[in-house]
Amino acid sequence: MKKVKQLTDMTTVELQQQLDDAKKELFTMRLQQVSGQLENPLRIRAVRRSVARIKTVMNQAAKAEG
Repeated sequence: MKKVKQLTDMTTVELQQQLDDAKKELFTMRLQQVSGQLENPLRIRAVRRSVARIKTVMNQAAKAEG
């Protein structure tokens, strides 16, 4: 899980890559949860919040650019 400071230092391409990775991880964890293989269900919450953080930083950067 990345901190906001680390995210703000990233480029748009890096942020998009982080977002894609987090969404893939979330998808995989949801499949595991349905099949009963997920070991740590609280990790889903952490990944969802990570996705939200990344999107927030991306939106702030887009607004700053104009």
